[in-house]
Amino acid sequence: MATTEHPPPSRLRAWMLEGLSDMGKGHGRQAEQTESKPETTGQPWYRVMCLTGVDYFSTLGYQPGIAALAAGLLSPIATIVLVIVTLAGALPVYRRVAEESPHGQGSIAMLERLLTFWKGKLFVLTLLGFAATDFLITITLSAADASTHLVENPHLESALHDKQLVITLILVALLGAVFLKGFLEAIGVAVALVASYLALNAVVVAVGLYHVVTEGHVITDWSSALTAEHGNVFVMIGVALIVFPKLALGLSGFETGVAVMPHVKGDPGETEENPQGRIRDTKKLLTTAALIMSCFLIATSFITTLLIPEKEFEPGGEANGRALAFLAHEYLGNGFGTVYDVSTIAILWFAGASAMAGLLNLMPRYLPRYGMAPHWARAVRPMVIVFTLVAFLVTWIFDADVDAQGGAYATGVLVLISSAAIAVTIAAREAGQRKWFIGFAVISAVFLYTTVANVIERPDGVKIGACFIAGIILISLLSRLLRAFELRVTSVTLDDMAGRFVRDIASRKIRFIANEPDRRDKAEYRDKIEQIRNDNDVPGQEDFVFVEVTVTDPSEFEAGLTVRGEVMHDRYRVLTLESSSVPNALAALLLHVRDSTGCIPHIYFEWTEGNPFTNFLRFFLFGQGEVAPVTREVLREAEPDRERRPRVHTG
Repeated sequence: MATTEHPPPSRLRAWMLEGLSDMGKGHGRQAEQTESKPETTGQPWYRVMCLTGVDYFSTLGYQPGIAALAAGLLSPIATIVLVIVTLAGALPVYRRVAEESPHGQGSIAMLERLLTFWKGKLFVLTLLGFAATDFLITITLSAADASTHLVENPHLESALHDKQLVITLILVALLGAVFLKGFLEAIGVAVALVASYLALNAVVVAVGLYHVVTEGHVITDWSSALTAEHGNVFVMIGVALIVFPKLALGLSGFETGVAVMPHVKGDPGETEENPQGRIRDTKKLLTTAALIMSCFLIATSFITTLLIPEKEFEPGGEANGRALAFLAHEYLGNGFGTVYDVSTIAILWFAGASAMAGLLNLMPRYLPRYGMAPHWARAVRPMVIVFTLVAFLVTWIFDADVDAQGGAYATGVLVLISSAAIAVTIAAREAGQRKWFIGFAVISAVFLYTTVANVIERPDGVKIGACFIAGIILISLLSRLLRAFELRVTSVTLDDMAGRFVRDIASRKIRFIANEPDRRDKAEYRDKIEQIRNDNDVPGQEDFVFVEVTVTDPSEFEAGLTVRGEVMHDRYRVLTLESSSVPNALAALLLHVRDSTGCIPHIYFEWTEGNPFTNFLRFFLFGQGEVAPVTREVLREAEPDRERRPRVHTG
């Protein structure tokens, strides 16, 4: 390929682009085709679990309050329904996702294989829009909830009143600063936060259960009120099922669990093509996190419902959005309560870390490969800055209001879980696993019902998600348009026959004819040579080699190029190529021939008939169209030195 001299990058630029594709580890389609290398990096699964756990476990800060508001006295029963759906639905789904996409692509990669061409790309961009909604709202909502705990602490309420927006922006900025420092630092912080937060919650739960047991009347009062309100157990279960979609935030964390999967350390010597150790340990990660969270969800919903007056859960109440913090202050004193508040604030602030890790792992896998993001989008630090700025904007738009962002958060979570359930259902069917297919189909139906119910009740979530989708699609198409003339062939390989053709013609003047293959009979090649000679006044004794490009998937952006040589009708030498774009393939071939032979090649075209703008759209969408001028423009951008640039002739 062509090499062009570039000045050395500045220190800032080198720092920004350090560790290009660090988060994604380069597991795109191209990476999958490279030689196997042993997997030697990564972190133990329990440490990575803490990174995803800062999102998953931090929901304890607000989930009991959400359950109490949604289900009232039925909160423990509704939470049990949530736990059943988690352990019997979401967990099996994501364990299967971990098997099917061990490089962290998640269910999006599984569904990408179902659709081809532009339909597949737009479908993936839509899912990426919901993923961005989920992950970015996780960052902003968690930071906003952390600031709520801070401003409502009894010791700080007067000093920090009306400062929630500023505090939230500062917390988002600090999160971005951690990721600018480095990913290993983020994991270390997550381990410390999760360990301390779960330990403090265990103390609150233990004390709460002690008071429930010692104050026996609270159980009697609760059961009597429950019976009086709902009548019998079947009505209770029915109501719990109806309100279950409102508790869906308790399912967050699974998508990030598989998104950061590449950072789970596998077995010694295993390769990226067969990472069985990583898959096994990721399943441990998902299962352990789900079991820990399930125990806490049931226990916390039980003690908060029985020990906190119902009016305190209402907006303006002391337990609104901070039920466990209320119990910590009530039963363990303001000293312990303040320590608990600090821990809650810290983990809610850092809950965005797992979301940031998911974004940094997911977006660089797709957008640059589609040509829908610049090359620097594969680097961690520039993307951290981009996501942090977007989080600033979202925080400002919603004025750091937790309730206002809840609908968008739940919608993003449920759409991704539903897509994962559908993906594993299809995978089980293709594998001929009838029992798994039926089971996953039932799970998919449950999650689809939950998603629809949530959308009907909180349509603002879909509206916000649609804004993210529209933004991603618009920016992606603009980026693809700006990169339309970029040389996007990653490598060129010639087979023996093609190499022989090039070496032979290099002893004279290298002349290629770009030919759109039609009938490929003797008359087609004979007439083409005659036309090129007449149009360009080329002497009759000059020799030519034909080049024919077949467009495969025009929606793909980057790919390698394999050139095959064949002799047609015992006379005409033809190089055949398959590519997503005719001009890019021809330009890459010309530059490769120039570099391998040291000679400047010439290529001959005929003008394309039709409207130039229409032909450009054909090139942009379908890889064909205005071939001659676009080939020349690609060469001009790839090789600034006019003297070294291959020659393009159009008759």
